[in-house]
Amino acid sequence: MKRNLILVLGALVAGCASKPAPRPEPEIRTVEVAVPVPVGCVPPNIAKPSAYPDTDAALRRAADAAERYQLVFAGRQLRSARLAEIEPVVAACPKAK
Repeated sequence: MKRNLILVLGALVAGCASKPAPRPEPEIRTVEVAVPVPVGCVPPNIAKPSAYPDTDAALRRAADAAERYQLVFAGRQLRSARLAEIEPVVAACPKAK
C-alpha cells in the first residue's frame, strides 16, 4: 500500500513538472472587403444662397406695383443665376438607387 501511494504521489509530482504542449500560433489573414462609400457631389465652392430682395415683407413695404415688380424681377435674376450655377452640379450627381 505504501508503495502504491509513493508511486501515485511520484506520478502526480512528475505530472506537475511537465510542460504543457505549446499552443499553435494564431493564423492572421487580411481580407479586403469592398464597401461602397457615399461621396457628396456638391463641391464646397458653391456659395450659399444670397438674401433675395423679393421677400414677403419687402413686397408689402413696396410703395406701388412698379416697385414690387422691380423687387420680383431682381429676385428672379438672382435665382436664375443661382440655378445656372447649381444645375450642372445636380446633373453630375449620380442618381440614387
